[in-house]
Amino acid sequence: MQQIPGGSFDMGGEDADGFPADGEGPIRSVETASFLIDSCAVTTSEFARFVERTGYVTDAERYGWSFVFAAAVHPAAFGHIMDGRLPGTPWWLAVKGACWKCPDGPGSDWRDRPDHPVVHVSWNDAQAFASACGRRLPTEAEWEKAARGGRNQSRFPWGDELEPDGRHMCNVWQGRFPTDNTAADGFLMTAPVRSFEPNGYGLYNTAGNVWEWCNDGWSPVWHVEETTATRVNPVGPSNDEAKVIRGGSYLCHASYCNRYRLSARTFNSPDSSAANTGFRCAL
Repeated sequence: MQQIPGGSFDMGGEDADGFPADGEGPIRSVETASFLIDSCAVTTSEFARFVERTGYVTDAERYGWSFVFAAAVHPAAFGHIMDGRLPGTPWWLAVKGACWKCPDGPGSDWRDRPDHPVVHVSWNDAQAFASACGRRLPTEAEWEKAARGGRNQSRFPWGDELEPDGRHMCNVWQGRFPTDNTAADGFLMTAPVRSFEPNGYGLYNTAGNVWEWCNDGWSPVWHVEETTATRVNPVGPSNDEAKVIRGGSYLCHASYCNRYRLSARTFNSPDSSAANTGFRCAL
């Protein structure tokens, strides 16, 4: 884990290509106490040890299915694809048996990617893992402060350009989404958690790779009002129906979802899981 110093930072953004309806702004000074946060997202091997020790069953395992990106479905899993697709996102397939240990559906195995971020984990699952380790999920403010690595108001952990001098700095979609991924950054789907350069605080992949759960309930407006609750160690609104996810994923692309920017945010329901969502812990 890395120690993040206490103090204030400028949270949020007003990027021209941002999503105001998500509540990315306003830019505001937010103060946090010092805290610890994982350098990397929790890996499949770490999650496997947790399951072996506790016998934990994830939401995806209990429901019997999870969402897999269409191009990543394992050949052996083609017969396990369920009817129906999400409106507006036909690239997501509901696959029976897809879960953290079969990330591309039946036939795939987490042991083939032990140093990749665990996926198909819900907010509930992330909370259970963190609690078993004596840790917790970061608040959204903590996540963004740590993700920025000490930089003030840059779009990415390394600066304002996605590919400075042509260098790939994170794992996001390359090519034309959703039909053609050139893998120019080295990865078609998830990347090992220590891929690319860490930020100024020593955190890896706070842009791209996988979305990361935060502790906060979701609201696009809760933080707009200037109060102590929203500006000093904010913990977000009480919302048990939707939880914040941050950081973007390997499926993000400027033409569709450029939410790999540091100020970008979105949400999912606490029992939802997919092949592009993981987490890291705080303390």
